[in-house]
Amino acid sequence: MEIGVRLVGVLLRLLNFLLTPLYWLRARDQRKVPLLRNPLLLKSATELAAAVRNGEISSEDLVLLYINRVKEVEPFLNAVVEDRYKAAIDEAKAVDRQMEEAKRSGKFGELIKEKPLLGVPFTVKESCSLEGLSNSVGCLENDGSKAKTDGGVVALVKAAGGIPLLVSNTPELCLGWETTNLLRGATNNPYCLNRTPGGSSGGEGALLACGASPLSVSSDIAGSIRLPAAFCGVFGHKPTPGVISITGHIPTLSDEQFPKFLTVGPMTRKADDLYLLMNIMLDDKKDLLNLDTPVDMKDVKVHYMTEATTSIALIDVHEAIKDKITDAAKYLHKECGATISQEKFLDLEDSVEISISVFFSLRDIPNMLQDPSDPKREKSFFLELAKYACGGGSRSLQGLGFSVISKTRLFIPDSRTDFYNQKANSLRAQMTQTLGSNGVLLYPVFNDLAHYHHGVFLKASGVMYTMVFNILGMPATTVPMGLYRGLPVSIQVIAAPNQDRLCLAVAKQLELGFGGWRPPT
Repeated sequence: MEIGVRLVGVLLRLLNFLLTPLYWLRARDQRKVPLLRNPLLLKSATELAAAVRNGEISSEDLVLLYINRVKEVEPFLNAVVEDRYKAAIDEAKAVDRQMEEAKRSGKFGELIKEKPLLGVPFTVKESCSLEGLSNSVGCLENDGSKAKTDGGVVALVKAAGGIPLLVSNTPELCLGWETTNLLRGATNNPYCLNRTPGGSSGGEGALLACGASPLSVSSDIAGSIRLPAAFCGVFGHKPTPGVISITGHIPTLSDEQFPKFLTVGPMTRKADDLYLLMNIMLDDKKDLLNLDTPVDMKDVKVHYMTEATTSIALIDVHEAIKDKITDAAKYLHKECGATISQEKFLDLEDSVEISISVFFSLRDIPNMLQDPSDPKREKSFFLELAKYACGGGSRSLQGLGFSVISKTRLFIPDSRTDFYNQKANSLRAQMTQTLGSNGVLLYPVFNDLAHYHHGVFLKASGVMYTMVFNILGMPATTVPMGLYRGLPVSIQVIAAPNQDRLCLAVAKQLELGFGGWRPPT
């Protein structure tokens, strides 16, 4: 571990210890998200699509049910940036008429085949672009801006019959692991309103967790799907990069390597819906991942690591997370017949250095201190910090924190960039070869459960468990494994590139064994 990274880590760990009582004292919000009472809100999107097809519920009634649930929980969550409820109801009515006409004309089967999500509502992370709705992505200078067209994946989900309800909150330009910004404020975790749902897809995670959305279009650049899914107890999949469109996403970089890091992907409450949404998102590239090819658990080789490494500079992984990783490995072996491998990937101990060195070598990374009115001018960090402390300023504390990481690279010397690029390439090759076409790695998503608001500054080292797999270009799925003292506990399932079907199959198996998503109670 680089000496600069070690010193920063030790300082943050010390501050975390000293300030924990302060965070606890600030946690005064004792409100609870209203209980989820309608059994329809517990069903998967796959089941809801079947219910609409079979006439068990009209699309209009289903859309109204979800709109009412969003309205019920939104005062507690602060997750919605902008809605399109009236348009969604009109579209649902049109779907009901379309199905009746298709039945009369004998074209119902053809319609359903073309539109597997017909009449089912969904929600969209603001950065993924939904035509006509806000795409300011948490930036004060972008307030009022609207998406002119649908993002590539949003268009595909709509073409499959899905009805979008709203766009949800993110950090500024998605550059943070807590969903908060100066434009919209902070989004709360439905399991404990004093805690964060994570980021950057925190608005989506919060809505999914309390039954206010059946499925989500989200994105992941450094854990932005997997971390909120973990903190909110739902499923989230970061696909192999390059197979799903990232068109229309904000931000995007001009660097040709950027599409290897950013992925658009699904967040769902049920494992089956990962398959449903992934097949829609893949469009004409389904043959690249072969998601429908069955996976026999007896052929799967399971690697597992409960932490990357032990170090005085790193906060230990929560014992509940470690226990669930071990429990999952035992279950897959004893109950499902999978083979356990003791081989570990020791170079993951350098995940912080690999991630920071490689990511911040990209061109065009947003400069959070750039003056929007004069792009050639850079604002003073300390002046912006002082303005923020006085209730002003144009950047959130998290945005300013990102600028510090970008400028300092955690004091990793520029001369070491090539070394860590080579290390990333070596680790990618090792993991790809070792995991092959039948291996998975069970691993933490983060070092802790959902923490109090603003805790990310002290626990930032936890993102080493997600960000490195964006750098390596490997698919990874967050799997909910139950609750610990009322908070979700989740683990990560990682596979070699293009082996997404293994991640999804193991996620489905673990859902059967451990119960999957459990709504807040």
